[in-house]
Amino acid sequence: MSSPILLAITGASGSIYAIKFLELMKRLGNETHLIISDAGRQVVAYELGAASLSQLKSLSACQYDVKDLAATPASGSSAWRAMIVLPCTMGTLASIANGLSTNLIHRAADCFLKERRQLVLCIRETPFNRTHLKNMLAAQEAGAAIFPAMPAFYHKPKDLDEMAAFFASRVAQFIGIDVPDLKRWQGISN
Repeated sequence: MSSPILLAITGASGSIYAIKFLELMKRLGNETHLIISDAGRQVVAYELGAASLSQLKSLSACQYDVKDLAATPASGSSAWRAMIVLPCTMGTLASIANGLSTNLIHRAADCFLKERRQLVLCIRETPFNRTHLKNMLAAQEAGAAIFPAMPAFYHKPKDLDEMAAFFASRVAQFIGIDVPDLKRWQGISN
C-alpha cells in the first residue's frame, strides 16, 4: 500500500467536496488522514449537518487536532503521498504562501513544500482580490498546485452529489490516483 494522503478541511464553503473525496479514497482503498480547522468544523456542520463530522472521521484512517503542532504531519520526516486542502480558505492560502505555521494545517503544508511533496490547494472564494492573487502565485511558486473548487458540467451531473463527486475524482486523478469510472471529456460529436 502506498503512503497515506493528508486531507485538510478549512472553513471555506464546499464541505461536500471533502466528504466526496474521502468517500472516493475509501472506495478505491487509499488511506486518508484528516485535519479539520475549527472554522472547518463549523462550516461542515452548517452545510452538511452535525452528523457529517462523525462521517468524516469514520471515512479517515486517522485524525489530528489542528492545534497539535507535534503531530505526525508537522514533521518533514513523515511519509505521505500528497496533501490536499479541500476546501482552502484565503486565510489558509495566505498562511501557506507566507510560511506562517500557526496551526497543524499550515505547518504540514510548509513541510510538504520544503520536502517537495505534492500539495494541492483547492481554493474556494470569489471574486479574488489582488492579495488573493499574489498569495496564489506565491504558493504556486513555492511548489503548491492551485486547484480551484470549480465544478464542471460537461459530464452532465444530475445533482450536487454527482457534481461534487466528479470534482473529487478530478483531484484524485491530479495526484496520480486512477479513478476508473471518471467521465472524461470526449469532445463534441456532430
